[in-house]
Amino acid sequence: MLREKSTYSFLCLLSILLLFSDCGGKSPESTKEKADLPRVAIAGLAIESSTFSPAVSEEDAFLARRGEEVFDYYPFMKPDSINRSRANWFPTLRGHAIPGGIVSREAYESLVGETLERLKENLPYDGLFFDIHGAMSVVGLDDPEGDFIERIREVIGKETIISTSMDLHGNVSWRLAGNSDLITCYRMAPHEDALESKKRAVNNLLDRLESGKGKPAFKAWVPIPILLPGEKTSTRVEPGKSLYAAVNPATQQEGIVDAAIWVGYAWADEPRNHAVVMVTGDEKEKVTQTAEELATSFWERRNKFEFIAPTASLKESLDMAIASDKSPFMISDMGDNPTAGGAGDVTWTLREILDRPEFKSTSGPSLIYASIPGPDLVEAALEVGVGGKVSAKVGAAVDDRFAPPLLLSGTVTAIEEGDKNAEIEVVVKVGSVHVIVTKKRKPYHKEKDFTDLGLNPKETDIVVVKIGYLVPELYDMRADWIMALTPGGVDQDLERLEFKRINRPMFPFDKNMETPDLSARLVPLSHEF
Repeated sequence: MLREKSTYSFLCLLSILLLFSDCGGKSPESTKEKADLPRVAIAGLAIESSTFSPAVSEEDAFLARRGEEVFDYYPFMKPDSINRSRANWFPTLRGHAIPGGIVSREAYESLVGETLERLKENLPYDGLFFDIHGAMSVVGLDDPEGDFIERIREVIGKETIISTSMDLHGNVSWRLAGNSDLITCYRMAPHEDALESKKRAVNNLLDRLESGKGKPAFKAWVPIPILLPGEKTSTRVEPGKSLYAAVNPATQQEGIVDAAIWVGYAWADEPRNHAVVMVTGDEKEKVTQTAEELATSFWERRNKFEFIAPTASLKESLDMAIASDKSPFMISDMGDNPTAGGAGDVTWTLREILDRPEFKSTSGPSLIYASIPGPDLVEAALEVGVGGKVSAKVGAAVDDRFAPPLLLSGTVTAIEEGDKNAEIEVVVKVGSVHVIVTKKRKPYHKEKDFTDLGLNPKETDIVVVKIGYLVPELYDMRADWIMALTPGGVDQDLERLEFKRINRPMFPFDKNMETPDLSARLVPLSHEF
């Protein structure tokens, strides 16, 4: 009898374990769908890709999350959040890469292919949250985001409502506009409203599903022949500030669902790269009129856009920083900015700094340089440890057009392992300069990025960062700031770059061009596209 009870208990336990196994390790209740709620999928890939950089971005750059992990991108989608309770959610794959060079075709096809397979597993869907950047370039493929959403449509069908969320530095092609039902983008640069914008895209989608209104009846698209870098179109200052301040009031009109202005991405030579305005809603006249007003406002301000901070050559920038009594004096090494698509390993600026006599002695002005990839030096630093001497080449493994690899010799002051981007970070002291060397490239945007390495940027005379406009933490930290016009894959002097495929005429390349036709073009609804 005892043996029978034991056998019975074992079988019950085995049944429970099998049940949990079928649920992917979750309790049965967590996998139940609520029949009265819409079925909504999540998918997307995000990267800015400079076609003027020799770098190539591969699949591992996207740090893709799959299934339930996708929710981790969105604080507004936590298990106990209102949005999680408004739908049955089916997250597939979402990847987000540091901006870089063009994406290899193999990487793109692998990530897109996996996304499509994951979408097939839980068909059908009422809605899909399409979370992209909008400035991805792929080898041998124009308009990757347009291609991606079109292939998604082939799987999920034309009736599913797709809400697309984008960076304002993305590009909205006619194909992307046609296959999107709802579309929005950030309204701030720097992008302090990124999560707010993504939440808006989700809320717009859920509102249309819950209300039964479905797809907005009208989508107005206005291409604007302007191509400007983000460093000239920040919303911190005019005219970008007032241009974008008009977007939210426009959306409050009856009959308007959303409105958006895309500056576009300036460092890719493709026909879709230019500014765009889109407005969606149910009242045709208001939708078209609002789109035309926003587009006209952008065009009329075109000559007023200037760099958000003073600019100078690197020599002039260093001269000013050395002479200044303000610290930290921030210098943006703009041409190789990895967060805009630069390779991040151009050695030209670091070479110029180390050649300056002011920094040769340990008693010179303190300077932090962030950063340069150098896996060989990192390996050497791991061998000698903190306090040891190293000498190895860094940088120019990807982009050696402006300067060759740099032999860096100095004392190791810090080693940090485990960063998701850099993997390993090393600080090398050379004269009065602390150089941050990484195994893989990494942008340095937060105070913690420095303090984790034993560096105190607030008490450093000069901080040189591979960046364009300063992100909020650096901006708040600065005592003074200048943007250096340095060479690289995201050169801020666009007219020095060899554009061959963008539509012309285009401002500022054709300064005397005639006023373009800024009439709104109504995009067919996705099921008619």
